[in-house]
Amino acid sequence: MKALRIYAGPAARQHIEQHGLRPQDVRTIPGAAGGPKGLILGPLDRFIFGRWLTQSSQPVDLVGASIGAWRLATACLADPEAAFGRFEHDYVRQQFEVPPGQKRLSPHQLSERFAESLDTFYGGRIGEVLGHARYRLHVVTSRGRHILGREGRARTPVGYLGAFASNSLHRKSLGAWLERCVFSTPGAALPFGTTDFRTRQHALSEANFNRVLQASCSIPFLLAAVHDIPGAPRGAYWDGGITDYHLHLDYQPADEGIVLYPHFQQAVVPGWLDKGLRWRHKSTRFLDRMVVLAPNPEWVKTLPHGKLPDRKDFIRFANDTQARIAAWGQATREATRLSEEFEAWLGDDGRSRDILPL
Repeated sequence: MKALRIYAGPAARQHIEQHGLRPQDVRTIPGAAGGPKGLILGPLDRFIFGRWLTQSSQPVDLVGASIGAWRLATACLADPEAAFGRFEHDYVRQQFEVPPGQKRLSPHQLSERFAESLDTFYGGRIGEVLGHARYRLHVVTSRGRHILGREGRARTPVGYLGAFASNSLHRKSLGAWLERCVFSTPGAALPFGTTDFRTRQHALSEANFNRVLQASCSIPFLLAAVHDIPGAPRGAYWDGGITDYHLHLDYQPADEGIVLYPHFQQAVVPGWLDKGLRWRHKSTRFLDRMVVLAPNPEWVKTLPHGKLPDRKDFIRFANDTQARIAAWGQATREATRLSEEFEAWLGDDGRSRDILPL
């Protein structure tokens, strides 16, 4: 395989050596935060949800933060291949016109635009997501505590400075500033343990769905926090990636099933504030039953500008929106190699030889 790399924890690798990887083995699918990087997973999403998992019937838990939550909510729509096609089209072509006299949009202006896009995308279809026959959606948000309980010009920077300092010493101490708040399909239990970090769970509903999804994507200082979500405690809710950047969770899949993780890199980083803390990027026992599907770093170098699409492209291309759209469009077209190689690997009797340790 030239474009795709497959990594697996020890229990997952043993399972594949004995049984292969079958759609009926999958019990949990995470979706990472990471902004435009998630675009590279579009072809894998279309294959997995549109053609492969349809060959099985077991319930599957979908756990997402930020763009990962948006992707996995899209998987719950009828005709997921078409839904993912629209998701990719809309995300690649997003444009933000700045009013005269401004250099950039304010966080509140960006949040208003984003809320409108969610209303358009899921308008009249939230029931499809919450009522899916098999998929149980879990959207991760980060709820502020104490000084971060409300957003403010002074209190938010001070609060996040304290969160950064505390997290640098010990990840659990971040819980003094922010807590993991998961909104789930009504009646669905969390598919992971919560002793690692302060956690709450609440039900998704028609009344709060769009606000929850917006909160899970609300990057501090770039977008405004979402306050006082219906059905949950009052407070400021931010991007789920702050507490759970790549969802390095204590997965407990039912019946010793597999956690299948389409991801844009090998490392499963716990929180956004851990990006620079390399010692926290290593695999742990939490990932023993995980299979990660990720692009080969050497293949990534063949993409436009030698990298995955990312948020810095809005600065790189400045006012040349069409150049950014062209670069992102080319990257997503090239990413069909990932799904083609995964499909070929599934039919290969010697598939276990291609698995790398997670």
